[in-house]
Amino acid sequence: MSVFRDIHTATLLPDGQVLVAGGGYSVSAGFDALAEVVLDSAELYDPATGRFSPTGSMETPRLEQTATLLPSGLVLIAGGWDDTVTLGSAELYDPATGTFSATGSLSVARSGATATLLADGLVLIAGGIGSNRFGVTSAELYDPANGTFSATGAMASVRTGATATLLPDGQVLIAGGQVPGSDTGSGILASAELYDPATGTFRSTGAMTTSRVGFTATLLDDGQVLVTGGATAAESSRSLATAELYNPATGTFALTGPMSVHRVRQTATLLPDGRVLVAGGDDTLISGPPDSADIYDPGTGTFTRTGPMTDAPRGHTATLLLDGSVLIAGGNGGGKSAQVYQP
Repeated sequence: MSVFRDIHTATLLPDGQVLVAGGGYSVSAGFDALAEVVLDSAELYDPATGRFSPTGSMETPRLEQTATLLPSGLVLIAGGWDDTVTLGSAELYDPATGTFSATGSLSVARSGATATLLADGLVLIAGGIGSNRFGVTSAELYDPANGTFSATGAMASVRTGATATLLPDGQVLIAGGQVPGSDTGSGILASAELYDPATGTFRSTGAMTTSRVGFTATLLDDGQVLVTGGATAAESSRSLATAELYNPATGTFALTGPMSVHRVRQTATLLPDGRVLVAGGDDTLISGPPDSADIYDPGTGTFTRTGPMTDAPRGHTATLLLDGSVLIAGGNGGGKSAQVYQP
């Protein structure tokens, strides 16, 4: 990539290119202090050439924003943080023109939220950190037809760093995360809830076996959800090697796995053959990121080592390309580098 990026977004476009947008990186501010540089730039990765090229810049610098590919082919960028304030603005990227333009504003400014494209084409934005840097339980829906956001039912728990997974029945599983402002184990959540688009409400479902933040959730071909790694309430400074499965039929989580190493801020990508690539992240037990990746096989419920990676990123993005390979880009530890995994 052209610049260092962490906490950015990466979105596969209909033409097979990948839009990488926003994010930031830390620079020295003297006396061991760090300042955050927040980016408004964006670039495109072309799998045919293996190169990144600049595209139009966002109207606002952002990190911790969401990015959602809409049925129209436009990409919705919403909320985030510009290192000064939490953002309520949103914009659309048009691949045909390579430009961003403003769209309706969020009803509640938020960063670190989840964004999920629903079966009806609306986008559910839930949770995150609000303008006062405290967590919010509110959720809202973006309607691409009129470019506006409107409130929907609120979650039972304040969450940032949670995961959101669209289930086959159209409901959305929101799991784990952390209560903002809490850096202790008591602020990390094991609870989960379901959003029902038919009623616009959230309800509780079974809790995870372990409290987690900085973890992944991946919908498998059989309709179950694979949860991997993260950091737990019992050892809030340490990452996890454990993994578990959510079964929508029973509304419960059960252990599977474990991974070959502990990981937090890793990525998980469903491959075309139904297996899951889990890559990078921090292993705080060894005070650094592993340069390894694991493959999860749903048929056996086991992880096996693959890789190794050329860099050891955490907080990077992973995007499944049209040819079945996976683009790993940026992140703290990966900087402005990128690598491609070939299954």
